[in-house]
Amino acid sequence: MRDARSTAARAARWGLVVLPSVIVLAAVGLTTVIAAGVQERRIHDDTAQRVSEVATSIAELDEVRGTVASMSPAGSATDLADAADLAPATAALQPLTDLIERTTGVFYVVITDDEGVRITHPSADQRGRQVETANASVLAGTPFFGVETGPSGSSLRAKVPVRDGGDVVGMVAVGVLQSSILTERDEALGELMPWALGALVAGTLASSVLAALIERRFRRLDALAAEQEQTARTMAALREQAHEFGTRLHVLHGLVSHGDTQDAVAYISAAIPGLEPRPTADSRLGASLVSASIEALRSEVAALGARLETQIDPDVAIDETVVLILSNLCRNAAEAGATRVRCSLAQVGGILHGAVDDDGPGLDPREQERAFGLGFSSKPDRTGTGRGIGLAVVRRAVTDRGGELLVSRSAWGGARFAFDMEARG
Repeated sequence: MRDARSTAARAARWGLVVLPSVIVLAAVGLTTVIAAGVQERRIHDDTAQRVSEVATSIAELDEVRGTVASMSPAGSATDLADAADLAPATAALQPLTDLIERTTGVFYVVITDDEGVRITHPSADQRGRQVETANASVLAGTPFFGVETGPSGSSLRAKVPVRDGGDVVGMVAVGVLQSSILTERDEALGELMPWALGALVAGTLASSVLAALIERRFRRLDALAAEQEQTARTMAALREQAHEFGTRLHVLHGLVSHGDTQDAVAYISAAIPGLEPRPTADSRLGASLVSASIEALRSEVAALGARLETQIDPDVAIDETVVLILSNLCRNAAEAGATRVRCSLAQVGGILHGAVDDDGPGLDPREQERAFGLGFSSKPDRTGTGRGIGLAVVRRAVTDRGGELLVSRSAWGGARFAFDMEARG
């Protein structure tokens, strides 16, 4: 579980470092795409407006209306006029359309008679020919705007009827090739790209600086976390020693209270490093020391508001480890709110069987495993020295002796901590 959380934390950390660069790339890319689309739309709209205005302006010229009207008798729907028939009008209007094409930037300006036969066209071979695209609506008086494909290719064009006295006598068609619009768009994008690349470079540099600052901050947090973890381990070790030292003080108090000064001095000498070789924790304790330990534990439990009962087989080999286990379990029961605590201890063969029962609130089954973790406690720490140490110490002491610690509900409704382990001494 911890590895999964660590992996998730590292992934989140790298995400925060890389996120600024991703945001910059996405923002610049999206802005460039939007700008390109807006630019293309603007070019298209400007071109459409230009061809419409040019076509309308030409159709309203008096010279154009008069010249086109004069060509009406030159042909009919069944007998179209040809280039020769329209030559006078072509000679008069072609220079005008050539000039308009050059000055306005349109690709072509075509003027036709009332049957749609071209009077003017950029290509001489197209003059005197009827236009291929649909023109009936325009010659009927309705202007047209859109994209059509003619002899020169696909183009955006506007067609406007030429009127003379209210009658439609011809039309004006003005167009710009789609390829020209695309070329203009590409040129506009070419002008936009340096700005986009500049913004990308600037944004990437800024995000890199930000990512470096974030990573630096993470390294500082890592160092602080490592320092805190080391401090926590040190504090846990000190708290374990404080528990053990408290137990020893109670034993010492019991020995002194009973006048067993020689045993007290020997106990102190064994506890102080360097005075004389200390017996191992598994060495069997003397009767006076066992009695003092039990009396000290009874006094400590009584101070916490509970009554201690003991059922200890006199033949049991009690050593310091056993005292440590019983002291922590009884103290833990009293601190949890029990008013009655019973400590039992018996030996069968080489196995020591012990249990501590209480009438307290018991232990939530969902928290039984967590209860043995270092630092866990269901009680507030009013002393400031830390809680959650006793049960962790007990489990470790039992397992070190090849035993097992089990938690269940006692006959009084509280908690029962039972252990089996190898007897020593």
